[in-house]
Amino acid sequence: MSGIIRYGSYIPYFRLKKSAFGAGRGERAVASYDEDSVSMAVEAARDALRGACIPDSLIFATTSPPYAEKLNSATIAAALDLPGETRSLELGACSRMGLSGLILGLDLARSGEATLVCAADVVIGAPGGARESGSGDAAAVFLTGKNEDSIAVLKGRASATTELIDVWRLPGDQFARQWEERFGADVLSPVMMDAITRALKQAGVQASELNRVIVDSANPRVTAAVPRAMKLTPEQYSNPLQNTVGRSGTANIGLQLAFTLDSARPGDLLLLISAVDGCDVLVLEVTENIHAGRPQRTVEQWLASKSADLDYHSYLKWRGIMPFEPPRRPEPERPAAPASVRSGRWKMAFVGGRCQVCDKVNLPAQRVCVKCGAIDKMREEPYADALGRVATYTLDHLAYSLQPPVVAAVVDYEQGGRLSCELTDVKPTDVGIGTELEMTFRRLYTGQGIHNYFWKARPKR
Repeated sequence: MSGIIRYGSYIPYFRLKKSAFGAGRGERAVASYDEDSVSMAVEAARDALRGACIPDSLIFATTSPPYAEKLNSATIAAALDLPGETRSLELGACSRMGLSGLILGLDLARSGEATLVCAADVVIGAPGGARESGSGDAAAVFLTGKNEDSIAVLKGRASATTELIDVWRLPGDQFARQWEERFGADVLSPVMMDAITRALKQAGVQASELNRVIVDSANPRVTAAVPRAMKLTPEQYSNPLQNTVGRSGTANIGLQLAFTLDSARPGDLLLLISAVDGCDVLVLEVTENIHAGRPQRTVEQWLASKSADLDYHSYLKWRGIMPFEPPRRPEPERPAAPASVRSGRWKMAFVGGRCQVCDKVNLPAQRVCVKCGAIDKMREEPYADALGRVATYTLDHLAYSLQPPVVAAVVDYEQGGRLSCELTDVKPTDVGIGTELEMTFRRLYTGQGIHNYFWKARPKR
């Protein structure tokens, strides 16, 4: 048997009210201009790995990879400071890959492997369409492993594959397209119900025994068919995240699962259904380990920590949908590959150094201590989880940014050390001396087709 050992989630700080573009009530989560599917996956994975074992494998599922040809999961592994022996792979092309990745992770757990399954998406819809108003950006991560360590164990599963032109996007296209919803529902619904029947039979569970049913599909008619066909009660089925986050692509079913696990009790039976180009179904049972396995931040906490006054113009600019006049400054230069390799653990994992002679923190680590001059006496020290405070700051209205002004600050860390870095997810008027900060992995800029990732500071969420 196999199961989920730990989990984590992430919802971006910014929200766009649907009323801002004439789409009614509610809001959608919006990844910041310096976020993408990789950086969001890193954020969720950091929570999932706290106090957990080191994974043997890493799976990344997304339909919005920052690189079309380059291993994006390698960037995630580097940011998490995973060993070089970690096996990394990616799943894409379909939002069902979020649940498919979890199934693959559970399969690998049977052989004794611990697998980190990451799902994240930045979902872009054409202005005025249902995908724009009904979608959102988020990430969900699960660590799978042995049954005795699990907070939720696998009871049954089923899958089906259907060749269907329902939702599709060609290489180079910015927006996905969708066929008429009734046709897709007519094809997918019977396939989905058959998979549900097979999974419940394998688990030895009746629909009335389920505590929670989680359904995800790019076709709303398919999603709506489940509670009617299974005769579910309102307590068994609902999606409270639809009007607070939106459908977040590959991360959607994982985010709903994380939300459910945040309040689940031992013995609860959960049914997960992802119906896109076929169907994947899982039956999970929550164990006694659930209380100890919950992450530091729940989905509710991510929902509560937000800025809901993002304007539609900024959203269109961040997503590259609307042309705009760039800052009258030189464009960023392309990051150099050799320099990135040399500074790997500092640049990607934010690992500094502490002198073993004088105890001085060096950020980044140096061969020669900046205080006592000792040579090669530096001990590596992780700073990704370090907390700090603003020592001083400035607002730069001239620096290149999609959200001027740039807030640059000098940060003093609680565990020692000082660093000058950029702040993110903050209004300039909210910054002050002494503001408590935490670190977050972000994309600084993209220069000549290369994304430059590093760490920024943000007010503690």
